[in-house]
Amino acid sequence: MTAALRCYDPLSLGERLRNARAMTRPLMLEIIDRVCRRFPSPGQSKRATRIVRLIDVEAWADAALALMELELPLWQVRRIAYDEGEWHCALSRERELPDWLDAAVEAHHADLALAVLSAFVEVQALAVEVPRPSVPTVRPTLESLYEPVGCDNFG
Repeated sequence: MTAALRCYDPLSLGERLRNARAMTRPLMLEIIDRVCRRFPSPGQSKRATRIVRLIDVEAWADAALALMELELPLWQVRRIAYDEGEWHCALSRERELPDWLDAAVEAHHADLALAVLSAFVEVQALAVEVPRPSVPTVRPTLESLYEPVGCDNFG
């Protein structure tokens, strides 16, 4: 079944990640199955093999970061911080912009891997929600009463 045909409910998966106490192999495999479109794909066998090895040795944070690198090549980790018992992870497409200009996706959890994967799932949900036409949109035609007016003062 292709990724476009899969039933994807980001809210329920995000809720499961928020309520999980720790990362587990079944949860990681469910995320890969339900959210990932590029795993495994032709030409990505080295990356997919690396992710599988990281999952096998339960290196959850490294696996989450490698999965994000494979699935979201335009997104980068903007910030990972630990504060008051929780990990905070922010993902961004424009990491070099100041915080107040950037539209980063942020998530937090007591477990580092779950914080990274929560932000990852939220970015994937945003990508699913945004409709992208296959052709550029056309500007609407101007009203028949519209008439351009020159307003330069050459005097």
